[in-house]
Amino acid sequence: MTSTSSTSVVSGAALKTAQATAAIASASASSDPVAPAWLDAGHNAWQMTAGTLVALQSIPGLVVLYAGWVKHKWSINSAFMAFYAFAAVLVCWVLWGYQMSFGTQMLPLVGYPSISVDLGFELEDSNLPTAKLTQQFPQASMVYFQFVFAAITPILIAGSFFCRMNFVAWMIFVPLWSTFSYSVGAFSIWGGGFLYNFGTIDYSGGYVIHLSAGTAGFVGAWWIGPRIPMDRVDAKPSNITLMLVGAGILWTGWNGFNGGDPYAASPDAGAAVLNTNICTAVSLLVWVIMDMIFFKKPSVIGAVQGMITGLVAITPAAGVVAGWGAILLGVGSGTVPWITMNILGRTKLMRQVDDTLDVFHTHFVGAIVGGVGTGLWATKKGCAAFGLTVPGGAVAGNGRQIGVQIVGALFIIGWNIVWTSLIMMFIKYVCRVPLRMSDEMCEIGDYAIHGEEPYTFEYYNRSYRSIAGYEHQGPTDAEKALREVRKSHDVERQHRFGIGNGVDGIVITGRDPSDKTEANSDEITPTKESKQE
Repeated sequence: MTSTSSTSVVSGAALKTAQATAAIASASASSDPVAPAWLDAGHNAWQMTAGTLVALQSIPGLVVLYAGWVKHKWSINSAFMAFYAFAAVLVCWVLWGYQMSFGTQMLPLVGYPSISVDLGFELEDSNLPTAKLTQQFPQASMVYFQFVFAAITPILIAGSFFCRMNFVAWMIFVPLWSTFSYSVGAFSIWGGGFLYNFGTIDYSGGYVIHLSAGTAGFVGAWWIGPRIPMDRVDAKPSNITLMLVGAGILWTGWNGFNGGDPYAASPDAGAAVLNTNICTAVSLLVWVIMDMIFFKKPSVIGAVQGMITGLVAITPAAGVVAGWGAILLGVGSGTVPWITMNILGRTKLMRQVDDTLDVFHTHFVGAIVGGVGTGLWATKKGCAAFGLTVPGGAVAGNGRQIGVQIVGALFIIGWNIVWTSLIMMFIKYVCRVPLRMSDEMCEIGDYAIHGEEPYTFEYYNRSYRSIAGYEHQGPTDAEKALREVRKSHDVERQHRFGIGNGVDGIVITGRDPSDKTEANSDEITPTKESKQE
């Protein structure tokens, strides 16, 4: 009896000691700035990785995609419009944009503007106060993750404005649109606003990002006006191979775009990544098949368009649909935008608006396909895994969700029509900044705007200077000396190897074919051997 009692006392003391030790450890952990109790290192690592993947979609992904997609004379301007937007949005985001999008509610569609650069705020555990959501990583990770989404949206809009928008007007447009349009859409659907409470599902930005970009791009293109006729008729890409590099970065970066939105390294994040790739692959293949059926050739540019529409369509649905739902969305995004682009887009009515890279078809139409598809094929299990109380879509017996998705789309479309127009009018009539550059500048392109060329061939610069009305000064002494060196090398090659400087009609890189000065007239008659070649 005594032994048992003694053992019981010892066990109780040990238990209390263990409990006290655990309490002390917990308190110590909660006050430890390096490893606070609320921090999950795995979730934080994935959130920062996902954010970086999305950032890479913009720079360099869309930068090189755009540089290769437009005519060579617009490569620098188009790429730099994207680069500028990325930087401008970040400054706006940390000074007021993040709190307007995810902070405390001011109105049912926007939060109070406030800074997000206080170190105490950056280090505390992330939470969305209006949506009543908490995350197991710091606020700094959330601010950055949401920033890269805010940044990519005006970069997508830029695709509608290329090859004629005044760069100063673009500099003004980006912070205004990010503030008055993007932040409202983000708060309304993600930050706890009225569409969030209404039950609109937008897993990762089908509405907030892509529908907004497609609407704003189309409306803004109407306000700016068209490209010069020669650029609309001859719009051959400068480098399709470079386009594919950018497209590849865009595709793989979408793993972070959709995989990061559960705000955790969760099972649903894995499902979102897999579904993203399934839908994109199906959409690309369907688009290529459509091209082969109607145009008899598999267009590489068409394949990129199909890839983009697939990425857009899966975005609102990524983690709430099953794999078969991703396949169906891929079929829809590979056909419906193809029809609107290649049939509706060729009508006289649609041609009234010069949407340079067809952002309306890839992002507006693609987002509608994805948003309505989400209302059809969202599963109850997928919604639960994402932390939603919505009981799935029509396939799960909740046909109301289709109407909810349509209401969300209509709000985003209407808001962007109004605010994009107001911002364009403000720039044009209040700031007195032309929205469109002059025809003379449009004829020249990059060199007229930035004084730089994407390809540093000297005869390009000379040609553009001539168009601009600058006097042709002829080759400088340094250029003449360089040509003399080239000439001597050509003569040496001819004597040593029996070859000349090329077949008649071939332009040697770096030489001005229109320059007939003696320093450039170093043609050498091809030898017998070179003629036979």
